[in-house]
Amino acid sequence: MPVISATKDVDTLTMTFVAEFEATVERVWQIWADPRKLERWWGPPAWPATFERFEFEPGGQARYYMTGPDGTKAHGWWTITAIEAPHRLEFDDGFADENAEPIDPKDAMHDTVTIEAAGDRTRMTTVTSFSSVEQLERMVEIGVEEGMREAQNQIDELLAA
Repeated sequence: MPVISATKDVDTLTMTFVAEFEATVERVWQIWADPRKLERWWGPPAWPATFERFEFEPGGQARYYMTGPDGTKAHGWWTITAIEAPHRLEFDDGFADENAEPIDPKDAMHDTVTIEAAGDRTRMTTVTSFSSVEQLERMVEIGVEEGMREAQNQIDELLAA
């Protein structure tokens, strides 16, 4: 299991996941930079993602949906705010409507991903920042914490291919 820790901090309004992989920094970076690779792990196993738009550059937009076991589609969006390849990615993300348009951009979360060598492994730290305790608690209630753990635990198989 690549996820070695998952912490929720109400004081700092963050949820942090730390995962380690037996792969180079550059290979781990590619699971973010390549939308076809991203689709293979973004979202829990029962909710695979499909990226319909993916502009991997600062200011770029991503639009995707995850398909549930019953065919239900949950749409989401990203706006990429910073890229420092192959070590750092930042983006705002939130829920989208069926046309892939943000439902409430003011309700966005901010994600910061750092990728660094950790001995002969690579450590990926993902920090999601929330705008309020209510937003953090709402995301936990809908299963974001468990879903992210399940999603990141799929990455080893992708990196082994």
